[in-house]
Amino acid sequence: MDSSSQQGGLERRRRLDWQRWVSEFLAATNRMRLPGPSVLPVAGAVVGLYSGLAAGIFANLIALVSGLIFGFPRLVDALRPGSDTVLRFADAFSQARWHFEYLIVGVPLGGGALWLSRLIVPGGPRNQVRRRLRVLGALVLGALGLYYPLVAMTAVNMVLGHMHDLGRSIGRVPFFLLPLLPMLGGAVAGFILRDRPEAHGHGVPEVVKAVEREGGLPARDGLLKLAASAITIGTGGSAGREGPIVYGGAAFGSEVGRTLGFTRRELAILLASGAGAGIAASFNAPIAGAIFAMEIILREFQLRVFSPIILASVTATMVGRGVMGSAAMIQRVAYTMVSGWEILFYVVLGLLTGMLAYTFIRALHGVEDFFQGRKPGRLSALVGRQPLPLRAATGGLMVGILALVHPVVWGTGHDYINEAAVRALPLALLASGFVLKLVATVLTLGSGGSGGTFFPMTVMGALLGGAFGEVLHAMMPRITAPSGAYAMVGMGGAVAALTRGPLTGLMMVYELSGNYAIILPLMVTCTIASALCHTLVERRAGVDPHTLRRTPIAALVVWVEPVDPHLSASVVRERLLTAPVAALPVREPGGRLTGVVTGSALGERWRRAGSESTVAALADAASAVPPETTVGDALAAMDALGVDALPVESEGRVGVVTRVALERFLLEARRKPPRAEPPFSATEVPR
Repeated sequence: MDSSSQQGGLERRRRLDWQRWVSEFLAATNRMRLPGPSVLPVAGAVVGLYSGLAAGIFANLIALVSGLIFGFPRLVDALRPGSDTVLRFADAFSQARWHFEYLIVGVPLGGGALWLSRLIVPGGPRNQVRRRLRVLGALVLGALGLYYPLVAMTAVNMVLGHMHDLGRSIGRVPFFLLPLLPMLGGAVAGFILRDRPEAHGHGVPEVVKAVEREGGLPARDGLLKLAASAITIGTGGSAGREGPIVYGGAAFGSEVGRTLGFTRRELAILLASGAGAGIAASFNAPIAGAIFAMEIILREFQLRVFSPIILASVTATMVGRGVMGSAAMIQRVAYTMVSGWEILFYVVLGLLTGMLAYTFIRALHGVEDFFQGRKPGRLSALVGRQPLPLRAATGGLMVGILALVHPVVWGTGHDYINEAAVRALPLALLASGFVLKLVATVLTLGSGGSGGTFFPMTVMGALLGGAFGEVLHAMMPRITAPSGAYAMVGMGGAVAALTRGPLTGLMMVYELSGNYAIILPLMVTCTIASALCHTLVERRAGVDPHTLRRTPIAALVVWVEPVDPHLSASVVRERLLTAPVAALPVREPGGRLTGVVTGSALGERWRRAGSESTVAALADAASAVPPETTVGDALAAMDALGVDALPVESEGRVGVVTRVALERFLLEARRKPPRAEPPFSATEVPR
């Protein structure tokens, strides 16, 4: 055989091998399965990308609004060829954090997912795999498309001087305009949200409620809230950036989860991932963001929620640092504990910040009730009848008047945290600052303005801690640290008290300060502050947790006919649709109850098990409990088993009790105080 024939045979074998490899690869793609738990971490990372982008967009929106007030002369100078501003633009663009490595990693990932989705043959469970690959690939490429224009916008705003806190710049505005600017911002924000009452809140409580009911948040509300909050803060309203970012991140996570076909439980985890990513990007604190999601939003620390939440916080922080810079929000201040006596002083600081947070909660709800016409008297009724834009404008006018007294009132005011940390403010400004900031924030948010409560609370806590530290250090200079230490710890205590999340407050300040030595006083102050505010809120709400935990579940049981474990999935689906509750007990032919099948778990398990599946493949294993079981014990059993319902058996009767019913009972009990009280928001109710 000549060499040409050998060469031809070799080429044919290579083509056959290549065709076989391609066929095997295509066959493998058609066997791909992407169940929810395996996709959830990837979806969490993608949600984190967009939460970081949302934080950058929000910061730039605030800068744009502020720039119309403070930066117009510099913008005019930029239009002159060869001006100093033009040279600064060139320098800013050259030093911007472009991170082109994101393109090198992101484009192949996103493009590869889209390409792979096209190779999968449509039909059956493969349709869900194709959809999930297509959605995730498109989202990754979309994030890259948003990132680089956002970096460019940030560079422009940096040159024009719009990105820093503008409380110090209000001296350049004629004093007669100061009250008018927040009034105008309140009117515009009220106009945006006038037809969206579900978006009127502070951001975090709405996310907590959505997770509790395992529902979703509309993405449109998240966008409207970002726009209204940017206008409120940019025109001088006293509010925080984190609430709208938390709401926006959670709303985006909700939309992604619904598009990808996640179960309600997985959707709740994705909501928490978006919320935690928003905190991580806002404060440049990824650990605090992840802990916030688990401690405040989900209220659980389980391994199954770690991956999506942590990946979301990491990606959000990376994007946020690329857009807004990696500098810490707080100037790094050296800290050492001077003496053991200081622990007692930090206990007192915990009590003070706990009282501060409780006072803020009561004042905020009181002002909300007044502006909504729920307070006694003709004035409240008159104000409550006015449209939302007019009410928000009235609150903005009052805030503008307060800004004439103290500039900390203007905007987020977070620059004053640094001022307090380095002892750049006298005692009079520290003491008056936290009081006026509290009043301005409750007026801004209570009248109908949009924004969060975290940032203002950190400022209040820092100013209160700084004032407390100044007094202590003046009285006992040898056994106390300078007041900057108390300012930083006071900030953590205030956040811990407001959220009743000591770990969140502790880790946030620890990450921002970058000093391990501050951990001990933080632990003391955050724990005391959180416990005190929690106790005060419970007493005010008229809740006796011990009595509630002793209440039996008998009145909450729904008595229904059980289903056989060999029943087909299609039949049990029809039973669930017509049942009085979305859960059915499962009973073996021998009569023993072995578990429950719930509507929330049915969809994902049905897709995994196939159309021929039975109840046995779809049910959650759980032992029956008697109706004398207490509410607390039933919830503990659900948590231990990871289920949302328990079978109940009593004297031949069979039924179920659901987590939703138990939590609704607890919530209703909290809403029945011994005397009429304004309602508490979701992050302010006792747990």
